[in-house]
Amino acid sequence: MLTVLIEAGLARRRGLAVYDIPDALTSLHHGVISEVTGVLWKLAGLGTYALVYTNFHATELPADSWLIFVLALLAYDFCYYWQHRMGHEMNVLWAAHVVHHSSEYYNLATALRQTSTGRFFGWVFYLPMAVIGVPPTLFFTVAVIDLLYQYWVHTELIGRLGWLDRVFVTPSNHRVHHGQNDYCIDKNYGGILILWDRLFGTFADEREGEKIIYGIRKPLQSFNPVWGNLHYYNDLWRESVQAVGWRAKLGVWLAPPGGWTDAPLAHFDTATFVNYDCKTSSAMRWYAAIQYTLVVPCVVQILAMDVKAAPLLAVLYVLLIIATTVCVGLLLEGRQIAQRFEMLRLLLIGIAFVTMPDWFGFDAPVILRVALAMFSLASLVWLAQQRIERSPVGAGNTL
Repeated sequence: MLTVLIEAGLARRRGLAVYDIPDALTSLHHGVISEVTGVLWKLAGLGTYALVYTNFHATELPADSWLIFVLALLAYDFCYYWQHRMGHEMNVLWAAHVVHHSSEYYNLATALRQTSTGRFFGWVFYLPMAVIGVPPTLFFTVAVIDLLYQYWVHTELIGRLGWLDRVFVTPSNHRVHHGQNDYCIDKNYGGILILWDRLFGTFADEREGEKIIYGIRKPLQSFNPVWGNLHYYNDLWRESVQAVGWRAKLGVWLAPPGGWTDAPLAHFDTATFVNYDCKTSSAMRWYAAIQYTLVVPCVVQILAMDVKAAPLLAVLYVLLIIATTVCVGLLLEGRQIAQRFEMLRLLLIGIAFVTMPDWFGFDAPVILRVALAMFSLASLVWLAQQRIERSPVGAGNTL
């Protein structure tokens, strides 16, 4: 969160339209949902890897060897390249990965716009490492390193980096990956090394003088993070229902985005692109930001919970957090029904936090209970006075 604020401050000082509060909050909400839903099956992927390793590993590689560590990191990055690439080349995988590309801005908050459904199939690509004999602890370590590396490359504030651009994934290389421009589509899949793209013919260099337009060709046009996770699945379901015969129906899910066609990619006119914007009032944008700050400690708490000890309680907490992000997202869209739902949410949470013996295992002190009750009441009064009205899409509100 600190790095996001620093980047936003630097961008503002430079006069760059890098951040839009509703878009950034939507990215953060996607990250919240990805994390809290992940706790419900957080051991599934690693557990499957460990199971395959235990029963099918060909060798026993030492987990404390630096050479094996480096080779494991290279192997993971290689597997990630193919997972990432197939996420762009198969509809059922793109339905999950499209979440990460749906932001029309490119910043560190965009890096946190992660899918909540990618866990369904993503683990499959790394099973060869288990068969080779990479221990689960080492696998987890290199997976975290590879993921964390990819955070810093989501920025427009860092330009070209010389020889580093030719070897590693850098902000310049990854900006291309997130672009809608014709030359950007399905390029630069690497996690740490851009060498994989150069090797397999999927590399494209960032072009000077051509502004990159971020987002997806069929714009999401929503600040609802649940819809952001499900909208492409909805499209595929409708197409498969209309398809005749089981082969055609299955083909919808296995086809590349755009279908089985050799037709050239439609030209994208960057000059006509308009960012999605509901003309959300400044007050409502800051209200949404405050609500997000209150969600963060809840996310931290649920990540620390013993889910197995109280699975129903964990599910309830997850649903509560998701409902919060959806209500706030709909408020940013200017939907009147969101005002009613948000007021009901504030009322119920305020009462529950004050009256429950503990807050999902947290014994809140009296002063904190009173403070949250007063905040909920003040929010209710303020929200009741707001006139919620959806505005047409226009140029973005930038920070």
